[in-house]
Amino acid sequence: MSSAPAIRPAGALPSSLTRRGSSPIPVVVVGGGQAGLSMSYCLGRRGVEHVVLEANRVGQEWRERRWDSFCLVTPNWQCRLPGYPYQGDDPDGFMVRDDIVRYLEDYVAFFRPPLAEGVTVTRLRRSPSGVFELATTAGDFTAEQVVVATGPYHTPSVPPMAQRLPDGITQVHSSRYRSPDQLPAGAVLVVGTGQSGCQIAEDLHLAGRQVHLAVGSAPRVARFYRGRDCVAWLDDMGHYDKSIDDFDDADAVRMRVNHYVTGRDGGRDIDLRAFARDGMRLYGRLTTITGTGLEFADDLKANLDHADAVAEGIKDAIDAHITAHGIDAPTEPRYVPVWEPNAQPRELDLEAAGITSVIWSTGFRRDHRWIEAPVFDGRGYPMHWRGATSTPGLHFLGLPWQYSWGSGRFEAVGRDAEFLADHIDASRRLADVCGTLTGAPSELASALPIG
Repeated sequence: MSSAPAIRPAGALPSSLTRRGSSPIPVVVVGGGQAGLSMSYCLGRRGVEHVVLEANRVGQEWRERRWDSFCLVTPNWQCRLPGYPYQGDDPDGFMVRDDIVRYLEDYVAFFRPPLAEGVTVTRLRRSPSGVFELATTAGDFTAEQVVVATGPYHTPSVPPMAQRLPDGITQVHSSRYRSPDQLPAGAVLVVGTGQSGCQIAEDLHLAGRQVHLAVGSAPRVARFYRGRDCVAWLDDMGHYDKSIDDFDDADAVRMRVNHYVTGRDGGRDIDLRAFARDGMRLYGRLTTITGTGLEFADDLKANLDHADAVAEGIKDAIDAHITAHGIDAPTEPRYVPVWEPNAQPRELDLEAAGITSVIWSTGFRRDHRWIEAPVFDGRGYPMHWRGATSTPGLHFLGLPWQYSWGSGRFEAVGRDAEFLADHIDASRRLADVCGTLTGAPSELASALPIG
């Protein structure tokens, strides 16, 4: 592996790059999370000069946007950053927040990327000559190629109806939730049942808080089935190697909500019906807020039934795999619902219910306004093929389902980085004598989207 400049102080660029003057940097990687660091490792292995710009510090998303009891929902053995798979002694466990941050920090210490922390890119555009112009908090410079590795979770998304809640109600987006202790005394309404919403509702429930949960359409998966973690079964079945090209509707797949489950306390199911049996109040999707009055859709039963059906469907697939391969695995009884919403509540008065806080687990919006390039569709999603866009030299890494299920995760972001590093290196070799990129390699060019 080629030597690389060590990490720089916040806001500083490696001296080898600042000395280039007006000469473009070969590759700039924007973002120093697991995607950006994976990209740096792969580029370094190929001897490609580059710099990684991180707006904050390594591990910022995990350190600052996760609650105190947060842990991964995928087993530790799926942490497979390039050259640095999980190093601990609990491969079947689930790393907690601080361990995830430490894993990334140890990765930096392992290969010493040319990383500049505290540098924000505020503008990116391609000049008529073909080089990229970057405006940053550390100054302006140019690059031959750019990899955007900032992930998909940029701006917390809260529905406009939140503005109609009374001033006395504490409102917190899931990215700012830390623990039950940060909230005032009283009941809590959690809106949204993706992974964050369900796990935060459980965190509050276990702390003895009265929780009201607005249930959405997210599916669930069992933690364990027939003697193994379901993730292990699905990995054996090739589920995580299936590419986006294997689906008829790639756009729909990329917008799918993740299945909810938890790795807490060694891992277990998240069963909203069990929560309801034990005192949590469940409702359908939140539709209207008028002062202290809330209204919900009549879809609670449908949403619970759908989540269960998905979980049982995964078990069906596991059963078929076990039978087809003659695997000796213990049998296990199927799930039986422990609670049914015989009366689906459609209204809730915050004051009467003693609710003092609302947690918005309603996701994030992408924010690529700083990128001035015709590579986005009508929803603001980057149009690409395996990270390569129709703007020569501009790439993305770490997007959900960029190529496979694990593209935005520790599990497979390294595979995407390896592919993109080969593409970038090949593109450099095709540069003309003036230094302007001539385009993508011929085997990729036909697959690139038209901007």
